[in-house]
Formats: sequence, C-alpha cells, structure tokens
Amino acid sequence: MSTFDEDLFLKGLAQRKATLGADYVEKNLAAADDFTRPFQEAMTAWCWGFGWGDEVIPPKTRSMMNLAMIGALGKMHEWEVHCRGALNNGVSPEEIRAIIHVVGIYCGVPQALECFRVARKVLNERTG
Repeated sequence: MSTFDEDLFLKGLAQRKATLGADYVEKNLAAADDFTRPFQEAMTAWCWGFGWGDEVIPPKTRSMMNLAMIGALGKMHEWEVHCRGALNNGVSPEEIRAIIHVVGIYCGVPQALECFRVARKVLNERTG
C-alpha cells in the first residue's frame, strides 16, 4: 500500500464496510488480483476514506447524493450496490422513490424506470 496513506485506507475500509456490508467489501478485496488490487486499495482510500471520511455530510445524505449522481450517470450495477448501501445508511424506500423522481425529471423517464426496476429488486431482497 505504498501509493497512498494507509490510515486513509483503513478509515475508508471501515466506512465502505459500514455502508456496503463487510461481506460485499471483503469479497471485492479478495477477488482483486495484481492487476486490480492497486485500484481497489486506492479507491477505498480515496472514495471511502477521503470522500466519505469527514463528518461534514452524514452518511445518509451522502448515500442520497450518490443515488442521484449514479442514477444520472446510468451506472446501474453501481446504483444497485449503492441502493443497498443507502438502505444500510437509513435512507427509506420513500426517499429512494423521491430520488428516482428527481433522476426522471433531470435525466429522463427511461433512466428513472431503470432506477425503479433496480430499486424494486433491492427492496424485494430486503422483504423476502
């Protein structure tokens, strides 16, 4: 881990696990190889340690911001991961619906429909 601050990595690792779940994060890190490990480590330090590491914006709000931005980008695999994380951070299904409404207004109905499709899958997983 010579390419970044190890303390920032550890801070990020704790936040990443708290939001996305320890099992998910540990599987991602375990699946990393020599080719992808440097990115996984740097992303954990930068995105989760630096980006999520301060107390200025609470995790729930950050999750809501992420859903809006990732939804706008149409990165649905990441949106699904962060939808689960948002629920872990206290975002309600009603708040997720309101976020999707904003995505629909600014990014179009087809993108909102994709977000609804993925959110329904995630919410159904939670309720069994």
